[in-house]
Amino acid sequence: MTAPMRLHTLLADYPVTHALRTGEIGSDLIAFDFAPYEVSNHAFKPMVRELAFDAGELAIATFLQAKDWGKPLTLLPATISGRFQHHCIAYNIERGELRPQDLAGKRVGVRAYTQTTGMWVRGILQNQFGVDLSKVTWLTFEDAHVAEYENPPNVIIAPPDKKLKDMLLDGELDAAMLGSDMPDDPRLRTVVPDPEAAARAWYEKHRAVSVNHMFVVRSDLSRDRPDVVAELFRLLKESKARAGVKGEIDMRPYGFEALRPGLELAIEYCHQQGLVRRRMSVEELFDDTTIGLK
Repeated sequence: MTAPMRLHTLLADYPVTHALRTGEIGSDLIAFDFAPYEVSNHAFKPMVRELAFDAGELAIATFLQAKDWGKPLTLLPATISGRFQHHCIAYNIERGELRPQDLAGKRVGVRAYTQTTGMWVRGILQNQFGVDLSKVTWLTFEDAHVAEYENPPNVIIAPPDKKLKDMLLDGELDAAMLGSDMPDDPRLRTVVPDPEAAARAWYEKHRAVSVNHMFVVRSDLSRDRPDVVAELFRLLKESKARAGVKGEIDMRPYGFEALRPGLELAIEYCHQQGLVRRRMSVEELFDDTTIGLK
């Protein structure tokens, strides 16, 4: 019997990956060597700069930039995390009300200009609310995962001793993208009024899910061992099924057609914001092995 292929894998422990991470489900084809990262985005730089992993999760904006710069990574039609993003930008009510149309001339903080949450929120601000992104100063704390990328001129780097939440609460920022780190603080309000209603309207228009992390593999693995890649997809899908789908909309879609609307928007938003140099097709994010996985 052939020994299973050992894959150095970047995959955090979420409800949808728990059965796979804990070994509740397994495979005769694959032996997983999970990288010791509780927060996977800490490893995105070595993933795209050094090809440090055979497979794993990667933020979609980082993947699109990696693809734009010719990194040999291939997408699987498997979403690890996703959510609507309208609630992810906040302001301090003590400094007065702030709405999307008020952002021109303001300073908005975001962990990195290339962060996927930031990409989605800026795309929403521009396309749903008519914000001119070039008139906003974006203050960031990290550089891009893809080394070749350079920030646009209206992006500035925060001093090393500063923290995003503190700058927002202290009035050094007019707004900030906090994502899942939104503090439970009565001073904070969302810049988008009624973000749940705005997200529903956005979804009804686009029928798309704003995915955050997806699963990718090294392109040579997909080329040389399509059986292993198909097995990876099966395991991910089974692990997700054990967790179940929460809510009316599946925020972790699987399969090419289910993902197409969201990926088309991610590509468009990335191009509008200068994160990628050209509008890629959704098809070219995959290869002959991964595009047909269901």
